[in-house]
Amino acid sequence: MHFTKNRIDALDTRTRAHFINSLSGFKSANLIGTQDAQGQTNLSIVSSVIHLGANPPLVGMIIRPHSVARHTFENILQTGVYTINQVNQSIYSQAHQTSARYDREESEFDATGLTAEYLMDFQAPFVKQSRLKYSVKLVEHQHLAINGTEFVIGEIMDVYVDDNAVEADGFIDLHALETVAITGLDSYHTTTKLARLPYAKK
Repeated sequence: MHFTKNRIDALDTRTRAHFINSLSGFKSANLIGTQDAQGQTNLSIVSSVIHLGANPPLVGMIIRPHSVARHTFENILQTGVYTINQVNQSIYSQAHQTSARYDREESEFDATGLTAEYLMDFQAPFVKQSRLKYSVKLVEHQHLAINGTEFVIGEIMDVYVDDNAVEADGFIDLHALETVAITGLDSYHTTTKLARLPYAKK
């Protein structure tokens, strides 16, 4: 099959979204936990979290255009903090449901049956059922004029992970955590580890 630029442009909006979103392959599934200054919680699934650096420990994520209410983005700007909670096999269906458009006064925690958890007096809520989660402090955000998205950069503060998943060299075994991956907009996958390879040298 050959998809030219013209053929891609001719696809209807939903088909093009599925097609283009699938091109980047398997992506991480994460729930972003926030709350506003009044304590109203929000939870949203994001598949765009990426590693930006280890020292300082930075992560980035893309948030869709702010053409409609984006409670997650608004809460991050308001409070300067958020949590990233990895999705596992036990909660992927509930995690997906957070992508529905709920009113600001409705908490996705309540709507999906996921449990808000507050750790170390951090202002943003964690997902109790997540087996790998971390608190993040906003350090920078950039508006991308090319498509109206927002690139949010945060510094990792505290990490909470199951004891059995962290190996002696610091490697986190996501397979042991039953972490799931996303392709496209709505396809969830389990993983099978092939191998850990030695550091590549000439």
